[in-house]
Amino acid sequence: MKEGEVYYADYAKPNGFCDEAWKAIYQYVFALAHGANDIWYYSDWIKTPGVAIVSCNDGLRPVIMKLEATDIESKAED
Repeated sequence: MKEGEVYYADYAKPNGFCDEAWKAIYQYVFALAHGANDIWYYSDWIKTPGVAIVSCNDGLRPVIMKLEATDIESKAED
């Protein structure tokens, strides 16, 4: 993964996305993609609804990711 890359996801890991990073963030992605826009965790330091800051669990190559809800409708792929 490289700084500045943007991925869109709701149900499944995007193509090219790191497997370990996906394991660390998928529950937040799913929640944000399905309407969890309230401040629902760490409300003491994340003040923006629809945003989550999550880090990958790879201790040797840590990556911090900013997840943001969009207005794109979430739906299962056919």
